[in-house]
Amino acid sequence: MSIAEYKSTVEYGDRAIIYVGMNHFYHLVVQPGQVFHSKFGAFPHDWMVGKVFGSKIWARNDKGWLYILHPTAELWTISLQHRTQVIYSTDISMIISELEIMPGSLVIESGTGSGSLSHALIRSLAPSGKLLTYEFHKERAEKAAHDFKLNGLNHLVTVHCRNVCQDGFDVTSEADAVILDLPIPWEAIPYGKQALRPGGRICCFSPCIEQVQRSCKCLYEIGFIDVKVIEVILKPYRVKQMELQTPDFGDRMSSTCKNRDNNIEKSTSQTTKGQSNKTKREFLSTFPVASIAGHTGYLTFATLYPE
Repeated sequence: MSIAEYKSTVEYGDRAIIYVGMNHFYHLVVQPGQVFHSKFGAFPHDWMVGKVFGSKIWARNDKGWLYILHPTAELWTISLQHRTQVIYSTDISMIISELEIMPGSLVIESGTGSGSLSHALIRSLAPSGKLLTYEFHKERAEKAAHDFKLNGLNHLVTVHCRNVCQDGFDVTSEADAVILDLPIPWEAIPYGKQALRPGGRICCFSPCIEQVQRSCKCLYEIGFIDVKVIEVILKPYRVKQMELQTPDFGDRMSSTCKNRDNNIEKSTSQTTKGQSNKTKREFLSTFPVASIAGHTGYLTFATLYPE
């Protein structure tokens, strides 16, 4: 199976995402005789086989449960083991949009890390594109290659173990996009220019504004244009149905308000013991969630036009 392709039922050898509660996701490979354990109970893998992805699976104690989900790039991001700090879906979506990554694109990524961004890139360029991803840390590169193989993506990606700040990339004037998730991206930007085709775009992900300043200076000096910096802050809202008591302004005012609101709002009358009739109005309200994720990083984009 593959993150880039969907299938309906669970089989042995499939990678699956397990949902056990709010913000609690795990990934596993379904294997004969294995058991997934959590605080909600034990879940034999054999019970998952043949189920449709999205099904609810009950534990052996018939009390706990979980959902077995088909892997996607977004679910992989929130369930993977962090070998490095990962880029999350909010920034990933902006990167893919700004770089115009589409099926057939040739994309270079430096700083594979945990592979969060890599999986989203592969899904966007599949089925005919290619991702060349570079990681200087040998163990992380090997683990990323192993994850790509288990997720059925190894035919769309090639993993290189190399320090691109010193040795550069393998292609010249071919790549549609270059992404640098590095502590010192300005040292790799000249190599990125060599790899890009005319009209290609480059992106640098940097947590600190000092990195952005040096990257922008380097981009301008070697001929990139349309340089811009974006910080993406996600502000989610909740939608909740609420109920408020209609104020009593006296008989005349109440009659006027009632006639005006009959056609636009639902009114309910409730009579309680020892109390007079009271009218309540129901409506939908939106408000921001109490906890909002803050700064993650700055995205620097630039375009290489023909000289």
